[in-house]
Amino acid sequence: MTSTSARPSTGTGGAVGSGRVDPARATPSRRGAERRVTGWRLTTAVLLAAVVIFPLYWMAVTALSSPGALTRPDAAVYPTELRWENFTRPLEQFPFLRWAANSLTIAVISVALTVVINLAAGYAFAKLDFPLKNVLFLAIVGTLMVPVQVVMVAQFNLVVDLGLVNTPTGVVLPRLAEAFGLFLARQFMDAVPDELLEAARVDGAGALRTFVSIVLPLSKPLVAVLVIFTFMWRWNEFIWPLIVLPDPDAFTLPLGLRFLQQQFGNDYGSLMAMSLLSILPMLLVFALFQRYFVEGVARTGLR
Repeated sequence: MTSTSARPSTGTGGAVGSGRVDPARATPSRRGAERRVTGWRLTTAVLLAAVVIFPLYWMAVTALSSPGALTRPDAAVYPTELRWENFTRPLEQFPFLRWAANSLTIAVISVALTVVINLAAGYAFAKLDFPLKNVLFLAIVGTLMVPVQVVMVAQFNLVVDLGLVNTPTGVVLPRLAEAFGLFLARQFMDAVPDELLEAARVDGAGALRTFVSIVLPLSKPLVAVLVIFTFMWRWNEFIWPLIVLPDPDAFTLPLGLRFLQQQFGNDYGSLMAMSLLSILPMLLVFALFQRYFVEGVARTGLR
């Protein structure tokens, strides 16, 4: 009696012993469906990218157009002439570069100090035990519901008493501890495994050494999120610098752009040229940190 050897069963499309389909043996209809799905995804991505990029393109076209050309129906599509003086004339007549340097100084100092404070406070609230920890955290987060205009008078009186009016320190100091950044840091560090921290303590590491050697290397996505948000908020802030910085030489870029709007009136080309230059640092910061940005936002809610 002869026995037949068992042969592996072949699934749909030629896959052996599994439900997976071999791309080389896929039916033409299946390959066509996959191509259509890929095509729709590519088309959707291109359309979304166009929606995001078009405002920047419109700003560039307006910045290179003359005031009369902006009345054309197709003014937002392409410029009929390239007026580079829209960029050079405001730079020659007004201290735009000084305003940019003021904004950069305030933004960089704010980012450095705010990120350090939020990381340290987030680690303390997430991994350390101390009295009234949860009550203090809820109280800090509760300040997010308080409009910033409510505390501006008290903050300004503090800045005046410290003699910090018309200085970058007067702009930076009241905004160092951000409740939103603390909330992000605490939620992110809650997801750090306690086993790693316990292993560090067993090896003799203290709280500071554990924070620097274990927690910080795992917090790159969180740092990217805090850097992008803090830089964007401080770079675009208008009301508080308007109160603290009365001297035009100490203006930040948002204040300088408002001043230019009063000077140039309906010369939208020059105004848009300076606005376009003012957003370039934010685009650069996002390009540098966008690798970790999505991961940091996604992991903030994990526990």
